[in-house]
Amino acid sequence: MKRFKVGVVGCGNISGIYFKNMTEMFARQLEVVACADLIPERMNAVAEKYPGIKPMETAALMADPSIDIIVNLTIPKSHFAVSMMAVEAGKHVYAEKPMTLTREEGRRLVAAAKARNVRVANAPDTVLGGGHQTCRKLIDDGVIGTPVSATAFMQCHGHESWHPDPEFYYQVGGGPMFDMGPYYLTALVNMLGPVARVTGSARISFPERTITSEKKNGTKVKVEVPTHIAGVMDFSNGAIGTIITTFDVWAAGLPCIQVHGSLGSMNVPDPNGFGGDVQVWTTDKREWVTVAHTHPYPENSRGIGVADMAACIEAGVPHSANGDVAYHVLDIMHAFHDASATGRHVLMESHCVRPPAQPMVSRWV
Repeated sequence: MKRFKVGVVGCGNISGIYFKNMTEMFARQLEVVACADLIPERMNAVAEKYPGIKPMETAALMADPSIDIIVNLTIPKSHFAVSMMAVEAGKHVYAEKPMTLTREEGRRLVAAAKARNVRVANAPDTVLGGGHQTCRKLIDDGVIGTPVSATAFMQCHGHESWHPDPEFYYQVGGGPMFDMGPYYLTALVNMLGPVARVTGSARISFPERTITSEKKNGTKVKVEVPTHIAGVMDFSNGAIGTIITTFDVWAAGLPCIQVHGSLGSMNVPDPNGFGGDVQVWTTDKREWVTVAHTHPYPENSRGIGVADMAACIEAGVPHSANGDVAYHVLDIMHAFHDASATGRHVLMESHCVRPPAQPMVSRWV
């Protein structure tokens, strides 16, 4: 088994779990050798904690011929630039969500990767965890019959009360749809396949936010993006989905995701996690039953998407968190905003193949 050498760009809040998992859980597949960040203290702290990881300038990291994969953990507005740097350097790249800010950037990135014969992968990789792969298997096995509908709800009052630097959540590339939508939409595409048509409504409910977390308490933030989005999706397989993502509600009790079929219904775990309870209601039992996970990795396994891409590169087969899926999700998110702005349905121009299911045993034990 080949160990792919990895360089990480971006050593902020989310990077900790990536470094931990890539150096422990997925160490047979991945070898993290370098990191870069605009704030030197961040990358130096990583190097101090993990002596085998060398802090480097981003340009030097990209130019290092020994590095196979770039893991892009920068803020959303930098995703395209850093990912394109990696592709142009002839390296595979895995990026945090969203893939890019605009459709044009997403198309350019996917096309450039295909032209250079390198792979693009994208968060979220939570759908590769035990909870969501169990849901995928239940659907594939016909336990709830033919899917007819799905609902997805992400509701909270934003991040300014707890996040140390919440401004970007209210800037272009942020908002509840671009922040949390990728988790929910990727989970739905994993279970139901691509979307053919969407419509929706979106608004900015509170034009200004006040940060109350300790670091920047009292700072005012101008809101640039919709903070409440309600959308409807027509999936290519005929199912109809409903989604709400919002930073504008104080309390809610709706389920994260439910999928309903001709023979029953399924409660799907929070797509921001890898595990969680899976429950099914079927016409023969007529009660909710908790189903044991059929797949591994129910714990926080961020980085599994990088390991999956590496394994699939070596095997010469498609990887799950691929660029076509990521671009389709990006296209869907923009389409909700477009539909609201124009008052019409939006036919999806993008398409993707439903991602391959994960094996029921670990590739990395």
